[in-house]
Amino acid sequence: MVRIKRGTSANKRRKNVLKTTKGYKWGRKSKYRLAKDAMKHASKWSYRDRKTKKREFRRLWAVNINGSCRKLGITYSRLINGLKINNIAIDRKILSQLTKDRPDIFEKIVEAVKISK
Repeated sequence: MVRIKRGTSANKRRKNVLKTTKGYKWGRKSKYRLAKDAMKHASKWSYRDRKTKKREFRRLWAVNINGSCRKLGITYSRLINGLKINNIAIDRKILSQLTKDRPDIFEKIVEAVKISK
């Protein structure tokens, strides 16, 4: 059986790690041992923060909707409850965009919820 030398695959793996950590500070961008550790930590935080980003945006949308609702004389919770009762299926992201871009349409939605009470 022929002997297989593993230098090529090891070099490729190290090169990929250093390519991933390009732009990091100090030795974490050029020294393999530090880069490997930095990459491991970075991937952990990026996985966690992909979930956090969804949470943060949902909170932001709720704040935008609440501010616009109160100008029209209704609270956020009553608006969301009214939407559910009237079977109006608009998610918070779209409602938040409507408050910014098309306030006239948002006002009509709020009026529809107020009338149904």
